[in-house]
Amino acid sequence: MMTETVNPVERVIGLDVHPHSFTAALIRGPTPAAAIVEKICNRVALGQLRSWVQKQTTTQDRIVLEASGNSFAVARSLLALDRRVLVLESCQLGKLKEAHANNDKISAVRIAKAYLAGTAKEVWIPDPLTQERRDLFHLHRKAVKYATQARNSLLSYLSDNEVTLKKGTPLCQAPQAEAQLRQARSWTPRQWQVIEGLLLRLRQADQQRAHWRSLIAQEVLADPQLLSLVRLGGIRDLIAFALGALVGDIHRFSHPKKLVKYVGLNPAFDESGQQKWSGGIGGHGRKDLRSLLIEAAQAILRSSTPLARWGRKLLVAKGCPNLAVAAVARKLTVAIWYLMMGRWTRLEEIEARLTYKLGKIISQVGVQRLQESAKPRKQWRLEAIEKLKAASIHPAVSAVPATA
Repeated sequence: MMTETVNPVERVIGLDVHPHSFTAALIRGPTPAAAIVEKICNRVALGQLRSWVQKQTTTQDRIVLEASGNSFAVARSLLALDRRVLVLESCQLGKLKEAHANNDKISAVRIAKAYLAGTAKEVWIPDPLTQERRDLFHLHRKAVKYATQARNSLLSYLSDNEVTLKKGTPLCQAPQAEAQLRQARSWTPRQWQVIEGLLLRLRQADQQRAHWRSLIAQEVLADPQLLSLVRLGGIRDLIAFALGALVGDIHRFSHPKKLVKYVGLNPAFDESGQQKWSGGIGGHGRKDLRSLLIEAAQAILRSSTPLARWGRKLLVAKGCPNLAVAAVARKLTVAIWYLMMGRWTRLEEIEARLTYKLGKIISQVGVQRLQESAKPRKQWRLEAIEKLKAASIHPAVSAVPATA
């Protein structure tokens, strides 16, 4: 006979939070079946949330939210009031939604009962620094997407008018691009107006992308832990920053396998009776971070490092390029865990490959930002080297090679 697990929390408050209001359901009971709805406060102004929580709840209550746009900010605000706050994964809660009826009151009750049932996964609440880095990372990814869309729109319009440009044509450089396009064919005034608009859109999108990439590079150069990640093969400023933004506090992963699972680089499988299925690495984990680490693994396989040689041997043995790339990405993730945990080998000297990486990262800062800093590139490089050496003075509990 199956018995329900009794939840130790006496009262759960389910919060359905919107940008300007919130609905709260106060539920008492150990299980969803035995739970009693004591009170529902519907569509209260969000500005009154802190005072409402102080009046209506105690430090023994469990406040539960669904992961959404402002849920982390709300959770941090309530944690500051010494309340027990939990954020649940929105994907799981979405599956529990009634198809025939749904409103804020039902949602608040559903969130609270999902916690009592234990069917929804808990989401880590990022600290303010990690949240700021995540916002910056997502803005950069959106800027890259918009720049790609703008470029493709321009190329598509040119293709519709039987104009094909050479690969690598600098379309973002206004005078050269316009001169080359004018020579490509004879344009009517209206056609040229369209091209000017598409070029303007592309330049604006590329300027936004370069702006966010510059800030990312500066953040990595200023943070010793993020900068230390570039010691690993295949990792430069963008992936190092993404690790800091999406992984956050590495100590919440007690073992490298947990970080591998979080990224989604562990193969999926399903075994039931006589049926066995083993799938790939897609469909779970952080897709945004996994795709970057896959790109890093592909770069590693083109190098001559020990990890690259191991990956090529695996490729020959298995005959599957995707499997070899994923395996290299997993090993790289394990090395990332050790390095972020402070378990690294001491950096005695800076090799040429690492110096080259630092030069590339400094270039991402941009000419204008470098000039504004009033520091020559050599000084930027020397400061980065000093940070790398200073960050590697910790004792290596479990040594990791400087270049994986």
